[in-house]
Amino acid sequence: MNPPLSKARRAGPFLFVSGQMPRDAEGRIVAGDVATQTIQAMNNLKAVLEAHGGNLRQVVKVTVWLADSAFFADFNHAYAGFFDGPYPARSTVVSALVAAGAAVEIEAVAYLG
Repeated sequence: MNPPLSKARRAGPFLFVSGQMPRDAEGRIVAGDVATQTIQAMNNLKAVLEAHGGNLRQVVKVTVWLADSAFFADFNHAYAGFFDGPYPARSTVVSALVAAGAAVEIEAVAYLG
């Protein structure tokens, strides 16, 4: 089933990227801890940005959902490896995620100006 959404949508110089789950190329949630899943979700985010002519250096805002607050430290460590300063603004919340087995979901806004 394809949900009624776009992976990304451009509005002027901004690219809004829908929440990226830790899915592999076949669409399955990758097995592993939150760090492993964060790396997969970030690689998925990077791929969407690149498909629209962008990159992680252009990300200005990130919103992260974690399935458990206990995941924060391991998530943060894996996430930090994808960005150099200045870091994007970020919100991180704990929420039940739609995909069974997912520990993290990550969405972003990039300035492609």
